[in-house]
Amino acid sequence: ITVKIFQNGQPVSAPIAVGIRGPELATLGTLATQVERVMRGIPGTRDIVNPVAVDRTTLDLGLDAGKAALLGVPPGAARRAVRLALAGEVAGRFRDLEGDSYNVVVRLPLDVRQPVSALGQIYIPSTSGGAVPLREISAPHLTSAPALIDRDRQQRSVSVAAQIAPGYLTAKVNDAVFAALAKQVKLPPGFVFVTGGEAEASQKAFGGLGPIVALTVFGILGVLVVEFGRFRETAVVAGVVPLGMVGGLVALFLTGNSLSFTAVIGFIALIGIEIKNSILLVDFTTQLRTSGLSLRAAIERAGEVRFLPVLLTSVTAIGGLLPLALSGSGLYAPLAWVVIGGLVSSTFLSRVVTPVMYLLLVRGAPETVREPVPVA
Repeated sequence: ITVKIFQNGQPVSAPIAVGIRGPELATLGTLATQVERVMRGIPGTRDIVNPVAVDRTTLDLGLDAGKAALLGVPPGAARRAVRLALAGEVAGRFRDLEGDSYNVVVRLPLDVRQPVSALGQIYIPSTSGGAVPLREISAPHLTSAPALIDRDRQQRSVSVAAQIAPGYLTAKVNDAVFAALAKQVKLPPGFVFVTGGEAEASQKAFGGLGPIVALTVFGILGVLVVEFGRFRETAVVAGVVPLGMVGGLVALFLTGNSLSFTAVIGFIALIGIEIKNSILLVDFTTQLRTSGLSLRAAIERAGEVRFLPVLLTSVTAIGGLLPLALSGSGLYAPLAWVVIGGLVSSTFLSRVVTPVMYLLLVRGAPETVREPVPVA
C-alpha cells in the first residue's frame, strides 16, 4: 500500500523518480536495487517502489515443437487453445430485455480455481481433423521472468519511485538523491540516470515559461513608456519590481516552499500589482509638478496622499490570498505566499525607494507639456 497526498496540477507518477536506461535487463535490475538502497538512506523519502525488485513467476508450457509437427499440430495452435481455455474468447453477443448487450465468452468454468492439471483437459486441433491432448506435446514448468520491461526513447528503462515524507521539500530531497547516486553508484558503459517525477515535470513547464515572462516584461515596459512618454518615469515605476521580488523569495524561504512553477506565476502576478501601485504614485507626482509644485513638494505631497490607497489595496489583496496561503496546498500556496511577501516588502520599501528614485532620475529632466490638472 502506497499513500499518496492528493495534489492538483500536472499528474506525475511520484514526486521522486530515478530512471535508469541501458541495454541489459539483468544490469538494470542490479542498478535498480542499488538505487533503491541509496534512496532509503536519504531523509525525506518514503514508500520506495522498485518495480523489478522481485521477478515474476510464470508457467512455461514447455511445448515440443518437433513432436507437435509430427502429430499434425499447426504452429501457434497450442497457445491459441490455452488462451481460449484460460482467458476465453468472445463467441457472440447477448442482449437482455432492457436492450443491454454483453459478450458471450467461452472458457473454462469461473466458479472454481483451475490448477495446473487443468491443462490436461485441453485438446489441440490437428491438420488431420482430430484432436491432440496438450499433455502429449508439452511439459509445463515454473520459470522466473522480469517483472516489468519498459522502454523509454527506444531504450530499456527502469524507474525507481519514492514519495515525500511530511515536512520535506521535493526539490531538496531530489537533489540529495541524485547527489548520493553520483557518489555511491557507478554506472557501467551504456547506462545513464534520468530525472523523473516532479523534477521532470518542472523542467518541461519552465522550458516554455521563459518567452512568456519576457513577453510580459516587455509588454509592461511598453505600456509604461506610452503612459509617461519618457524613460525616466518608466524606470522609476519599474524600480519597485525588485523590492517585491525580495519579499517573495523571503516568504518562500520562511514558509518552506520551493521556487515551483506556480511560484513563478505568482511573481508575474506580483509584478502587475506592484506596477499598478507605483503608477498611482508616480503619475500623481507628475500631475502635481505640472500644476506648479516644486519637485520636492510634489514628491512629499504625492507620498502623503497616495500612501493610504496603496496600503489599502495591498492589505485587501493580502487578506484575499491568506486563506489560499494557509490552506497548505502544494500547488497554490507558493503562489499566494509569493504575492503576500512581495506586497508587504514593496508597500513599505517603496515609501523610501520610489521617492528617492524619482528625485534622482527626474531631477533636471525637461518637463512634458501637459494641461494643468486641478488638485484637491
